[in-house]
Amino acid sequence: MSKQTLSFQAEVAQLLHLVTHSLYSNKEIFLRELISNASDACDKLRFEALNAPALFEDAPNLEVRVSMDKAARTLTITDNGIGMSQEEAIEHLGTIAKSGTKDFVSKLSGDQKADSQLIGQFGVGFYSGFIVADKITVESRRAGLAASEGVRWVSGGAGDFEVETIERPQRGTSVTLHLREDAADYTSAWKVKGIINKYSDHISLPILMQKEEWKEGEKVEGDESGATKGGEMVTTDEWETVNKANAIWARAKKDITPEQYEEFYKQISHDFEAPLAHTHNRVEGSTEYTQLLYIPAKAPFDLWNRDKKGGLKLYVKRVFIMDDAEALLPTYLRFVKGVVDSADLPLNVSRELLQESRDVKAIREGCTKRVLSMLEDLARNDVAPKAEAGADGVTDVVSEDEKKAAEANAGKYTRFYAEFGAVLKEGMGEDFTNKERLAKLLRFASSTTDGVSVGFAEYKARMKEGQEAIYYITADTLAAAKNSPQLEVFKKKGIEVLLMTDRVDEWALNYLHDFDGTALQSVAKGAVDLGKLQDEAEKKAAEEAAETFKPLLAKLKEALKDKAQDVRVTTRLVDSPACLVVQDHGMSTQLARMLKQAGQTAPETKPVLEVNAEHPLVKKLDGSVHFNDLAHILFDQALLAEGGLPEDPAAYVKRVNALLV
Repeated sequence: MSKQTLSFQAEVAQLLHLVTHSLYSNKEIFLRELISNASDACDKLRFEALNAPALFEDAPNLEVRVSMDKAARTLTITDNGIGMSQEEAIEHLGTIAKSGTKDFVSKLSGDQKADSQLIGQFGVGFYSGFIVADKITVESRRAGLAASEGVRWVSGGAGDFEVETIERPQRGTSVTLHLREDAADYTSAWKVKGIINKYSDHISLPILMQKEEWKEGEKVEGDESGATKGGEMVTTDEWETVNKANAIWARAKKDITPEQYEEFYKQISHDFEAPLAHTHNRVEGSTEYTQLLYIPAKAPFDLWNRDKKGGLKLYVKRVFIMDDAEALLPTYLRFVKGVVDSADLPLNVSRELLQESRDVKAIREGCTKRVLSMLEDLARNDVAPKAEAGADGVTDVVSEDEKKAAEANAGKYTRFYAEFGAVLKEGMGEDFTNKERLAKLLRFASSTTDGVSVGFAEYKARMKEGQEAIYYITADTLAAAKNSPQLEVFKKKGIEVLLMTDRVDEWALNYLHDFDGTALQSVAKGAVDLGKLQDEAEKKAAEEAAETFKPLLAKLKEALKDKAQDVRVTTRLVDSPACLVVQDHGMSTQLARMLKQAGQTAPETKPVLEVNAEHPLVKKLDGSVHFNDLAHILFDQALLAEGGLPEDPAAYVKRVNALLV
């Protein structure tokens, strides 16, 4: 096919504009991104060649080569991996279709530091080359295609690119950066080698560069000592490996620095921020494998995208098998990044086989336990310990090492939970084996703390004497939960209530009925029973009110028979005239609303209307000529107070206006 000029997808053009205006705060990161892409291309060839060995052609040894030309001011990264056909070059280099383009653009804020972190998340690291280059030339041939089916892709990073068919004997891809004047130092072998050692030392295949040697200058005339003047470093024809070229997870932990662990995470996750924690272990026994797992600091943009594949990178005996091996971790841990290298799985393992394999089941269980252990460590050290005097006057000693470790981890679990807490709750219904461990990791807002999250264990430790349940309420928003009428009696008596506002909360609590032997009780379900926290006088007054109000309750029940399952006097209200509750084990009105919003069918259940016998509005009902209107207003206001809407808003407004007039 002859040369043709094509336009970039609109979003790519927008991205390139950001990149060329110094989007990355650290320019040298472009080399890490391009070497990472080259390494991925080699991994993909190795995987495809499992079923088609001929794809290796005459070059079975996979590698990445980096070369510079000072005169031409170019830097070239070449791999002998899978390569691209012309169609693939147009698709992969001209669009961001595979990365959720619209989501990407919608996330851009104009804040350079924040936006720079998005590039890696969206898998568009190739475009980082335009940070230092005013033109990029890509030459490639896909493994298995004829030499005549090579492709050249050229762009200046503006609105379009050129593609043409070329003759390319070798498979794989060469990316040549035509460097800007202010980026000429990237033709220095010393500088490039330093960047590779810093960011890509852990790449598991060799990264080669041409050796350089010192060439002496001309001899100084008349100087018998043989002195010379001038001289320069010149490139030789000999290539040398400039990285350790062995998988980081296969090395001993003592030989790996924290910085190397961090850079490996950034390579596999395309994240710009350091992870919160990692774990590196070799597991031996009936199933042998190595795991290197990371907990990110930030949630990816597509965490809630059901079509997005999550999972770990899977290797078998250091041979790359697949990205996103979902079977290696349960879905609720889909945010975890890392690598598993198995010594037992077959090289031709498929996704279907992974679902059925006993070895994979053992790996999945082992990885899950390791991740939960990491989270437990973060939760345990979320607040740095202080040396405090106990009741006996003796001060506990906190060692310097303990203090440093705790300070390093302080606040990390809070950060983690803010990003991934809602996902973690999915485990309550997915992972029954680890349900109790997960319950200890959950955190919620509380009616007695301002902005501080509370765990079940912490709540239980400060329960009032005589309190027999852990009380909670679910709501659409924190404000709705805090101001719910159902909390009034609990506030009056100083009883703490957990405020649950994630959409997943109510579903998750269907699988958790108690914590460490103490029942969980929704304050919006069933008749309120404070047990020993309610004195005899209060109980007697409630019984008398219920008896006195019997005729009124019967009238209310008749007036609201189409809306309310029952009407009864309550002790849970202090300032409000009425509230809605559901029967024990019934579906809450909030969950029913959520199901309807999601287009699902919710069972038709009527709530119970509870009225405050001491409220003036309730007292005014008896004998009122507007009884029917007041009854409906009471019900609709109770519905509004918990975040719902009246079934007939116009009728509600009409009734209120009539009474106001």
